[in-house]
Amino acid sequence: MKRLMRLSFLATVCLLIPATARADILIGVAGPITGPNAAFGAQLQKGAEQAAADINAAGGINGQQIKLEVGDDVSDPKQGISVANKFVADGVKYVIGHFNSGVTIPASEVYAENGILVITPSATNPQLTERGMWNTFRTCGRDDQQGKVAGDYLATNVRDAKIAIIHDKTPYGQGLADETKKTLNADGVTEAMYEGINVGDKDFSALIVKMKEAGVTAVYYGGLHTEAGLLVRQMRDQGLRAGMISGNGIVSNELASIAGDALTSVLTTFAADPRKNPNAKELVEKFRAAGFEPESYTLYSYAALQIVAAAAAKVGSSDDAQKVAAEIKAGGPWNAIGDISYDMKGDVTRSDYLLYQWDQGKGWTECCGRPWP
Repeated sequence: MKRLMRLSFLATVCLLIPATARADILIGVAGPITGPNAAFGAQLQKGAEQAAADINAAGGINGQQIKLEVGDDVSDPKQGISVANKFVADGVKYVIGHFNSGVTIPASEVYAENGILVITPSATNPQLTERGMWNTFRTCGRDDQQGKVAGDYLATNVRDAKIAIIHDKTPYGQGLADETKKTLNADGVTEAMYEGINVGDKDFSALIVKMKEAGVTAVYYGGLHTEAGLLVRQMRDQGLRAGMISGNGIVSNELASIAGDALTSVLTTFAADPRKNPNAKELVEKFRAAGFEPESYTLYSYAALQIVAAAAAKVGSSDDAQKVAAEIKAGGPWNAIGDISYDMKGDVTRSDYLLYQWDQGKGWTECCGRPWP
């Protein structure tokens, strides 16, 4: 009898072990963990990790603990698809990411086909949410919103300048440049140049000569911080004194190490700094105490996971991502570093893009305390 009881107990334990494993909610975090955009990938990862830790410490989602799986897409669309397929195979139901629009858009199709909700902290191309898919969300704004801010600023403040519009040929960079161009043209200003570069380019001498020959005095750049920093530094080194304005893709402290003093004539569009939101004060202090400055997309990533968790809690289950998606759209506002509400496309309902200028002592500060360019 004792032997039978012992066998029965062991059988019960064996049944409980997989049940416990299944109780974890597996959530993917995807972005450029390595490569030239790794600083942004770290923001997405750190934000999601802190959110998961805070949610788990408070009891998890409906009593279940969050387990994160990190996928490195290296800002490459093909690698992004590989990450997405691995998430599918591993049973991920929710994804925080990706960073780049050009990666998020194709990956989101894999997710939609496999019942996975994706919420990006950073991908701003309008196409992501304009396709009418059930599963796409973002905690940031859109390129058409920030393109209007930049285009209106150029048309108002440097209307008579010869403006060059440069982009990196990616869905994000070219999309943002095109939205700025659209606003600029609607305001009655025609650009002097419209050119594309390649991601990874390091020598912009030929482009700068062309801009000098065209008499360019202002540059709009659509792309990320690595090429932007090299371009503006080489412009200064080669005697082109034109000011530059760009978008949210250059908002990294790493830009200063690339561009140096040339940053004093650079402006950028970005949303109101979430670190200054009173609701985020304790959270920001927590990141800083751990030795990580939560710049740019860190808090947007934190908010993304908090929103997923809150919606799943209201639904009462995390098993059906489509039900959670419907709740995110209908059930806001969600209190995640400030109130966030969604329209039926998966876009946030507010637009709070501002202009920032670089201050060597303070970093990015709200624009514009001095003449530009």
